[in-house]
Amino acid sequence: MKRDHTGLQISDAARVSHSPLVQRAAAVMGAAQAATPVFLLDADETTPIPIPLARTVRLTRTPGVQPLLRRGPGDRFRLRYADGAGQGALAALMACATPAGSPIAADPESLSVLALAERIAASDIPVLINGPTGTGKEVLSRFIHDRSARAARPFVAINCAAMPETMLEAMLFGHQKGAFTGANSAAEGFFRAADGGTLLLDEIAEMPLALQAKLLRALQEREVVPLGATQPIKVDVRVIACANRDLPAEVEEGRFRADLFYRLNVFPLMLRPLCERPEDIAPLAFAMMLRHVPQLAEVPWIGDAALDMLASHPWPGNVRELENVVRRALLLAGHAPDGSPAEIGPQHIVFDRAVRVAGEPAAADPVMRVAGGGQGDDARLSNIVQMSEARAILATLEACGGSRIAAAQRLGISERTLRYRLASLREAGIAVAGGRR
Repeated sequence: MKRDHTGLQISDAARVSHSPLVQRAAAVMGAAQAATPVFLLDADETTPIPIPLARTVRLTRTPGVQPLLRRGPGDRFRLRYADGAGQGALAALMACATPAGSPIAADPESLSVLALAERIAASDIPVLINGPTGTGKEVLSRFIHDRSARAARPFVAINCAAMPETMLEAMLFGHQKGAFTGANSAAEGFFRAADGGTLLLDEIAEMPLALQAKLLRALQEREVVPLGATQPIKVDVRVIACANRDLPAEVEEGRFRADLFYRLNVFPLMLRPLCERPEDIAPLAFAMMLRHVPQLAEVPWIGDAALDMLASHPWPGNVRELENVVRRALLLAGHAPDGSPAEIGPQHIVFDRAVRVAGEPAAADPVMRVAGGGQGDDARLSNIVQMSEARAILATLEACGGSRIAAAQRLGISERTLRYRLASLREAGIAVAGGRR
């Protein structure tokens, strides 16, 4: 058993039998996997695994046979592939080898960001992560925390835009009993909850100006004053801030304090939109398959044509949109006649409708086609009802795991009626598996 410089441990048989795939994996999995032992074994090898909790991937190369991906108990995976040079095999292996919740990086842009993040983790300086919504800023923040000396201490994430402005100060710094109406007991606040660890301030640009001044003081003095208290309390917290707006522009417009910006911007990181790092798309898609397929079940394989289709999409919703597309594809693909998962092809890929500015023409919606809704008549009440009904059927069928009987009961219709509605979806051009009984 030999250890690769990336953190992979590769059996001698696997190194020989799967050389093209193993070499490609080792070339791209350095930064993300350095702290996670991953064992690559040939499927026929019986060498004992020295670390019981390590992630293991048993590899089988079978040319001319349908690829297979299966997740066993714990972090055990079986990967059967046909071509070690194919994009699907590498993407599936990366998805298996990456711990849940960790960043997946195959694109040079993402690999460089992860390499920087690993170096930043060794220090204790503040970090400002910029990037559009849905690009994985919180995932990168957790990566920095997990690689730091604070990994054993709390990681506390707060979304500044989701907290009521009147309560944000108390939630950040804590409060004393009776500090305000309804304060029936004291609360420590997020800063003290994260003491010794990392505090993530997501959407920092949404924080009110008055509170920005108090946050600046807390960062400078490393202490907080709870509401209703008169004495400060020392805290030891590393702050990571995330923003999806251009903070320098916010400073120029007077919506963000310049002194707080410079305090947070000690080491900025930028996450590009998903469409600008196309090599991340395939491994991310397989990782989301693993996330949404039950344990001990076969994972549907994503065909090369579908991967090409994913790679060419502009992804206005970034990784969140990709997850939607993957979950939708799982529902639409269904199962092959032998009960195994069907391969996901282009006919199973349905993209989200892009958010549009008022007054712009609407893009074609696959569900809208079911209602016969062109751009001139999709506002008619009958079409609106039909579109809502089609979306409800798809969502309910997914929630019932593809069971037509359960979905029909939940919808309050007969199974025969549901079959008729599903047939209408197929005729409209939406690939619907029809579900199981």
